[in-house]
Parts: sequence; C-alpha cells; structure tokens
Amino acid sequence: MRTAPLPVVAASAARDPRPDRSIDVPTDSHCPYCALQCGMSLSPAGRTSVRVRPRDFPTNGGGLCQKGWTSAALLGSPARLTTPLVRSGGVLRPASWDEALGLVAGRLREIVDERGPDAVALFGGGGLTNEKAYLLGKFARVAVGTSQVDYNGRFCMSSAAAAANRAFGLDRGLPFPVTDLDGADVVLLAGANPAETMPPFLSHLRRAAEAGGLIVVDPRRTPTAERAALHLAPAPGTDLALALGILHAAVADGHLDRDYVRDRTAGFDDAWRLAAAWWPERAERVTGVAAADQRRAAALLAGASGAYVLTGRGVEQHATGVDTAGAWINLALALGLPGRPGSGWGCLTGQGNGQGGREHGQKADQLPGYRRIDDPAARAHVARVWGVHPDALPGPGRSAYELLDALGTPGGPSALLVFGSNPVVSAPHARRVADRLAALDLLVVADIVLSETALAADVVLPVTQWAEEDGTLTNLEGRVLLRRRALPPPAGARTDLEVLHGLAVRLGQPPERFPADPEAVFAELRAASAGGPADYSGVTYDRLRAGEALHWPVPAEDHPGTPRLFLDRFAHPDGLARFAAVDHTGPAEPPDAEFPLHAVTGRVLQHYQSGAQTRRVEELRAAVPEGYVEAHPDTAGRAGLADGALAAVTSRRGKVVVRVRCVDSLPADVVFLPFHFPGDQRANLLTNPALDPVSRMPEFKVCAVRLSPAREARS
Repeated sequence: MRTAPLPVVAASAARDPRPDRSIDVPTDSHCPYCALQCGMSLSPAGRTSVRVRPRDFPTNGGGLCQKGWTSAALLGSPARLTTPLVRSGGVLRPASWDEALGLVAGRLREIVDERGPDAVALFGGGGLTNEKAYLLGKFARVAVGTSQVDYNGRFCMSSAAAAANRAFGLDRGLPFPVTDLDGADVVLLAGANPAETMPPFLSHLRRAAEAGGLIVVDPRRTPTAERAALHLAPAPGTDLALALGILHAAVADGHLDRDYVRDRTAGFDDAWRLAAAWWPERAERVTGVAAADQRRAAALLAGASGAYVLTGRGVEQHATGVDTAGAWINLALALGLPGRPGSGWGCLTGQGNGQGGREHGQKADQLPGYRRIDDPAARAHVARVWGVHPDALPGPGRSAYELLDALGTPGGPSALLVFGSNPVVSAPHARRVADRLAALDLLVVADIVLSETALAADVVLPVTQWAEEDGTLTNLEGRVLLRRRALPPPAGARTDLEVLHGLAVRLGQPPERFPADPEAVFAELRAASAGGPADYSGVTYDRLRAGEALHWPVPAEDHPGTPRLFLDRFAHPDGLARFAAVDHTGPAEPPDAEFPLHAVTGRVLQHYQSGAQTRRVEELRAAVPEGYVEAHPDTAGRAGLADGALAAVTSRRGKVVVRVRCVDSLPADVVFLPFHFPGDQRANLLTNPALDPVSRMPEFKVCAVRLSPAREARS
C-alpha cells in the first residue's frame, strides 16, 4: 500500500557536465504551455536557468502571457526531481538509475510472463514532444506488446478531432494559419476563453472585436465574453441545441450558401431534417439564448467578408461532444466557410502538443502519421519501419478513462507507466481513479516534480524539462516547431527518450530500435508517417533550424508544406465535406431536487492543466493560491454562504471544499470551479465520467451538484 510520501527532493544547482552548444548565446524556442506555442528567446541566467523574452512569431506577435513570462522559474526550482525514487516500506527513497530501471523492467517482465502484455498499460500526455509520443507508442506495442496505451489528450480535443474527421476526412485543429484570423470581420468562439487560456491569441481577434463581429458562446461572462459584441450564454449542456437554432435561423433567413452546399458538401438534407425542428424560439426555451440573438449571430456570420467559427473545450467535453462539435461544423458548412480563403472552421487545441500528440501513436486506436491501428495497410507500413511483423502489433486498446477505470481490476492492467500526465488531479471521478492507481501492483511515473500522481508511485523517474532538451511539437495550426535545448539538465535527470531506451534495452530490445537522440527518433517518425494523413516525411530538423514554416502534410523534402487545407477539396475520397445529422439530447446528468445546480469546470489565467507546474511558480501560486467556487450571490445566500465562506460542493461522486466567490453575472443555477488544484479542492472529484460514444471524451463540462456550508475548516 502506498502511504507516507517522501518530502520534496530539492534540485541541486549542479547541471549535467556534458558540453552544451547553446548555453552562451540566446536560443530561439517556444513556450512550454499551451498549443499557441508562443515564440520566445532564452538567454543564459547563470547555470540553472534562463531569461525569457518574447520574440516576434506569428502566433504571439511578440507577446507572452503571465505563464510564459514566468516559465523559466521551474527550471531551477527546489521542487525539481533529480534522483530516481523507489518505494520501500511504504516510503519513497532515493535510488540509482540502474536500480530504478532494473526494478521496473524486472517487474514488467514478471507481470507480462504471468498475465500477458495487456496487464501492462502506458499513459502519455499532450505536452510530450512528437518524438516522445512516437517512442512511447512504439515502446508500448513493440517492447511490451500491449494494446493498453492512451493519453490525456483524450480529455482535451478528441471530440473535435472525431467531428472534423467525420466532416472533412482529416483533423487539424486550425486548417489554416492563425494569422488568417487577423483579417476576419466576424469570429464566433464557442466554448473557448482564450483571454485566460491563451491571451496572445486575442491579438488575432482584434479586427473582429473592433468591428463588432466577435461572438462568444459561453454560459459564463468570461474575460473573453466581456470583449464580445454578442455574448450568447446557453444553459450548460445545451450548446448543441443553440448550434441547431442558429443553423435554422441561417437557413430560414436566406443565408444558406446553396452553391457551396451543392458543389462542396454532402448530407445537408439529412442534417436539415433535424435542424428544421429547432426554430430559434424552440432553441431559446431550451438554451435560454434569445431567438433574436440567434438570428443576429447567423446574420453577422453570413454578412461578413471573412468569417470563422471556432470551438474549444466547452463544446467538446460532453457525453455528446462529437455531435456538438459537428453541429457547429454544420453551421460553418451551411454558410460556406470551410476551405474558403479568409473564412473557415477550426478548433483551438489546448495542450502544448495537443495536435502532434494525437498523431503519432500514443493514442489507443492510432499508429504514427494519424493512421488507424485497425487498418491492415497502416499496420504493414509501420511494422516495416519498426522491423517487426504486422501480426505482432496489438489492436486497439481502452480509451483514457476506460483504461484508468480498469486498473487493478480482474482482466485489467496491473502495472501502469505514466509520462507527462497527472491523472490523480486531471481525470474525471478523480477519487475512483486514485483508488484504481492504489490497486496496481506497479505504478511508475516519469515527471519533473513530485506531482500528486508521482506521490502515489512505486517508482518515480526524474526527467528533463522543455528548455533542457531538443524536440518538435505541432501547434494549433498544424505547424511543426523545433523547441531547442538552451541549457544542460540537472545532473541526475534524464530525457523521457533515454528512459524509454533504457527500459526497452532491459526488456531485451536491440538498442538501435529505441534511439534516445531526438533527431534520430524524428527521422524514424518521418518514415513511419510517410503517406499517412499527417505526413511529416518532408520535415527535417535542418529545415526547422532554418526557420521554414512547415504545416503538415509535408510529403517531400522539397514540399513547402500545407498551411491551408481544403482549398480545392476535402479529404474524403469524393472531395466533399459531410454534414452530420445531429440532434440535442442534453447533459448526461441534469440537475434534480437533490443536486439542483450545474457545475462547470475550466481554467484560470495563472494556472495550466493539473497545476503541477504552475502551482510551483511563486508568482502564479500567489496570484491564485487555492481552488474556489464561483456562484451568484443569491445562490450562495440560499445555501447559507457569503463571499469568502468555506463551502462544500457535492456531486454523486465526491465533495470539494473551497471558498466561495460571488459573481453577479453567473446564472443562478450554475457554479464554476477551476480544475488546477489538488486534495479536497480537486474539481474532478465531482465530474461525471459519462463518455461520448465515439471519442470516449468524458463529460467534464457539466455535472449536477449542490452547494452547502463546509462543516469543518479545511486544513
């Protein structure tokens, strides 16, 4: 049983003594946080850190948010792990790398021999570089032979990805450069709050905002909604009904682009049969959004010379996320936006490598190049690159939550290796997930700090950070970026690639099959992706070092890349986009007499994902030191609470204890909680693991709760 945690192991000032080519000169790099991947310049600041300065890069135009400005603080933090830790007698103790890797490899061999390869699972992250995501998937399927591999990106953009694949035959978050938005007259943002999640992105919306053409769809009056000319605030879980109402208005008011629908799409009639029943007045009764505002939104989009429909997590993180994203795509198609210069549809990818992370094989149903693992031709191609027989590759495995939920159960995995994720905080029904981790025979976590998941591990492996290693990422617009090493890592930390190499060799793999050099891994990734939907075969480190803007697909070294997709045809065999026949059903767990409030979760400006990094940056922690619940003053008052009081927020799955922030603009039946905080402040103690039937995305964005005074002061 995992009990007493080890006190934080302080990072020594010592750095890896190996020579570094860039420590004495500024290094062009990219921010370690969101998928905007803002350009920054890193200059030496002693031997343990760097000085961050923004640089003029298309996504950020010389700007950074507070997280970007403080991103170097963690490099020399005393919270850094620099020594492997092994649990002994219930307590984590320092160990050598040989001991730690030997222990892990030995236990993996025993578990595979006793129960088969699917008794071992791997869980990756959308912040891992392309090289790490690629090698992690290869390690799972070749070195271990398991089908049980997925990643936290399943919790991020899987619903929009599935909807885009269904509509267009291909998924790339923004199928156009982000700078195309600079010329838009109208932009509709559905379920996105970039003012807090990616502030430099707002510069691309300036023209639309100044022209009165920024439309924001969000139940809350967020900082982004404050900038909008039109804020549509649907009741939580009714986004799909709102999209149907606006589509109905667009068609009924004469805005349908009939030539585009005829020439470039298929399936409109089936989609319209359902949307025809959602006249704006009916949608108003369900969503609370005035019919006049729905018609105004349709008219603004239709009347613009350049218009975009963009979606975010608020659209996707539902048990109907694929259909909801599909409904917004339907609206864009009806107005003739996708594939038209100066207009389009797109999705704002969240995690730093949310795009590349889902393309190269760490997802349960995919192989590198965005190939399907159940496609015989895809299996044959990748097996040839890997030097194995196609029949040796396992088939699809469990999706992220289903994988976590099966841990330690009969027939489920009994060992888990975690890279770049903190599911104790980030997964829905978090107490259940923590219980499943505790039931494992072996939990191994590779991380830079002692995260909440690492605290529960049997073995913790200290790995390098963003500025201490080379690697590529793919940003929200499908542009492949090279993030360069700017200083040596602390002595004792290894790259994730070195960890996977060391384990693979100890499991009997030839050393050359699992290279640890990122450029060598990328060369193999290029070959594995060649001919696939996400074709990186023409991307090279040399081209990236030279500053070329390479948006995939890049099928040859003399190919310029594809910044704008779908200009001539969509990726389906007939070249046509597909409307989706979708209808509104509502959230999986509506409020009732016992749990009368909708709980919505989301991010705040100063923190990122599970907060494992940003909570250790003093400036960010001081700004928002703890979790909280936003509630309307009347809602708080009815529960016997005032601003600043300690409240219990309870769902059918758990209870969160946080302080109340009274917010006049919130609807009376809605509360909001940020999800970055640990312990009894974990918003995901409340959230519902109901899954979308296609994407397997959990319903993070809405669950039923009640609000009451906390019985005891929180420690």
